[in-house]
Amino acid sequence: MAQTNSLQQIKAQLDPLVGKTVNVRANWGRKRITESEGVLEKTYPKVFVVALSGKSNPVKRISYSYADIITQLVEIRSDDKRIGELEA
Repeated sequence: MAQTNSLQQIKAQLDPLVGKTVNVRANWGRKRITESEGVLEKTYPKVFVVALSGKSNPVKRISYSYADIITQLVEIRSDDKRIGELEA
């Protein structure tokens, strides 16, 4: 039950950021870490979608689950505030 609450808390933190620019840092394993910037397009009950802006290719959309933030595979930052940190 605690995991459901924290998933809902992360979604609640992301909802106001829809349409705004966020920084995404994803750990794909074995020292493969990507850092990019994009626009948070939409939040769904289990996942959220970020449109990444790249230099060479047009807009690329990637979806992440809220569990990726909990397990620290994905880090989302907006205005130097890390999403997923619980306020005490």
